[in-house]
Amino acid sequence: MAVHYYEFLDAGMAVDLASIAGGPIPIEPMYLAGGWGASWDLGTSEALGKKLSEAWAKGIPLGSVCHGALGFLKAVDESGERLVKGRHMTAVTDKQVRELGIEITPMHPETELRKAGALFESSTAFKDIFADHVVTDGLLVTGQNQNAGAEVAQRLMMLHSSKAGEK
Repeated sequence: MAVHYYEFLDAGMAVDLASIAGGPIPIEPMYLAGGWGASWDLGTSEALGKKLSEAWAKGIPLGSVCHGALGFLKAVDESGERLVKGRHMTAVTDKQVRELGIEITPMHPETELRKAGALFESSTAFKDIFADHVVTDGLLVTGQNQNAGAEVAQRLMMLHSSKAGEK
């Protein structure tokens, strides 16, 4: 989270952090930003799905990195279809989950996005934790893992700038 957070701040953007449950955001005790927690709540949050659906309807560029793509599972487009259906996306892969030994998480982004109809893309490397892939589909930008954070932020800012220029 830190990489894209500071990309946005350095560009002069205001950044809000929010918690699915509301209130203080729990911090991992070793203070390492990690996406595993998203497996427990982002993909099942009706509130997040509603907010993302509202933002999408307003033409606001949306993005995610790694497990964060699970947050799009409850979002819908203007016609009521799942937002991810038929869209090119990426997130942490099932192979990466296995390599990292985090199969205990309840939701795996590649599996869930494919089930929801996303056109899932990814890259591979000698160890997939080093693979880096970013996909832009209209106003939706997704990154395969933490290595994609800066590029996702840059692409989102470019989309935001082009949308602002249209006004």
